[in-house]
Amino acid sequence: MDILKKYRESIMYLVFGGLTVGVNIATYVGLTRIIELNYMVANIIAWIVAVIFAYITNKFFVFESNNTELKFLIKEFTSFVSCRLLSGVMEMILMYVMIDMMGINDFITKIFTNILVIVLNYVLSKVIIFKKQAS
Repeated sequence: MDILKKYRESIMYLVFGGLTVGVNIATYVGLTRIIELNYMVANIIAWIVAVIFAYITNKFFVFESNNTELKFLIKEFTSFVSCRLLSGVMEMILMYVMIDMMGINDFITKIFTNILVIVLNYVLSKVIIFKKQAS
């Protein structure tokens, strides 16, 4: 039980990070395979949906940032989206290079880039966005 308590945040991030990846990929697949949108447009929409899902789950379940004051929420969400833009741009560049320049399947590329993104997002969330406030 002590080990679960010690690594709770990391475990929760992996769980909700995995769910976020699922939301991202499911949205992407639905948009590219069913609606037949261009992969870049689909990726942007999937990114937006995943970022909203990730913010809510990270805020309340992973980092337990329970302040819901409007001014605080705006600042926190802006910080969250700003950091996610960094990883989102990285993902878009990697997808372009791997799909258009290297000819790698878009679904394989999407999974690979999401693995890189989840690691970068954890570091940014822990260090910048949801850092523990001094009591």
